[in-house]
Amino acid sequence: MAHVIGIDVSTTATKAVLVDERGTVAAIGIAEYQFETPRPLWSEQDPELWWTGAVAAIRSALATSGVPGDDITAIGLTGQMHGLVLLDAADTVLRPAILWNDQRTAAECDTIRAAVGRERLIALTGNDAVTGLTAPKLVWVRDQEPHVWRRIAHILVPKDFVRLRLTGEHAVDKADGSGTLLFDLAARDWSAAMLDALAIDPAWMPATFEGPDRTGTVTTAAAAATGLRAGT
Repeated sequence: MAHVIGIDVSTTATKAVLVDERGTVAAIGIAEYQFETPRPLWSEQDPELWWTGAVAAIRSALATSGVPGDDITAIGLTGQMHGLVLLDAADTVLRPAILWNDQRTAAECDTIRAAVGRERLIALTGNDAVTGLTAPKLVWVRDQEPHVWRRIAHILVPKDFVRLRLTGEHAVDKADGSGTLLFDLAARDWSAAMLDALAIDPAWMPATFEGPDRTGTVTTAAAAATGLRAGT
């Protein structure tokens, strides 16, 4: 029987839910971890925790259910929004991810409003600048960690780091894109105006897709790690 797996990359655990073609849950695998608060208002996490958590959760779900990896026909991803993952050209993590609940960026929100204008900002993105969103975190890195900024080649949100490790693709669904403060709601893609105003290289941004779209297949390396079939 065909099965699918849904992966939820949350703040304190990654979960893998294995479901059969009738919608019956066959097994749930869970791998827990913690986030760090190295300074007041800060909230950070090592992205590698999400990948090792995903591997453990997938293998647990497969083992518990007895379903072979070859019977998994599709994989879906969801997870914590708004976090900032920065990678270099080799997809190496440049610094701990700054999470959705990080509150260090009040001044950067003011910087964004000044650069774009509050009314225009809301018209473009559907949001005011608030500390939870992704763009203020990027502005903070730009201004506070120029040694990191100079090395950026790719920007992702948390669940899409797991997508990258599974498929080798830099991609994001449009729903998560809309939570970054860098997304043009009318165009349903990255806002050239926002990227230009904040000095963000468009080449850093992942390709955007609708939620049901297929964005890649499981690589040989990911298959070996997870027990899934390459090409899924």
